[in-house]
Amino acid sequence: MEARPPLPPFTKETAIQKVRLAEDGWNSRDAAKVALAYTLDTKWRNRAEFANNRTEAQAFLDRKWKKELDYRLIKELWAHDGNRIAVRYAYEWHDDAGNWFRSYGNENWEFMPDGLMQRRYACVNDMPIKESERKFHWPLGRRPDDHPGLSELGL
Repeated sequence: MEARPPLPPFTKETAIQKVRLAEDGWNSRDAAKVALAYTLDTKWRNRAEFANNRTEAQAFLDRKWKKELDYRLIKELWAHDGNRIAVRYAYEWHDDAGNWFRSYGNENWEFMPDGLMQRRYACVNDMPIKESERKFHWPLGRRPDDHPGLSELGL
């Protein structure tokens, strides 16, 4: 396995880098690529769903991005200590009927020395929004560096 810098223990700066790399990966909506950031035996809780390895995490992501269309995500560092990072995030998406949502959540991450994430615990709430209430307006993919983050957007 190849190391995935930045590596723990995290400083504020390297934790922010790790959060942005995770955001960029998830905004790619490439489940196979994103799954490589997790250990083979990764443990996840996402809402009421559990993944017990990288293969299950990748399958989860495949299902997620087939349901959550035009997905755009912003993550923000909340706290860090040693090999752990806590983030808050929001993402916007719509279902196949055209109903828009903003999903708000918090995640707790734990990393191995090689920088792969071993544990990911997520709590998420979905809020229906009108398309006119969307705040995340960039082309699909990576959020531009000059696009406001969660705090700047008042989220």
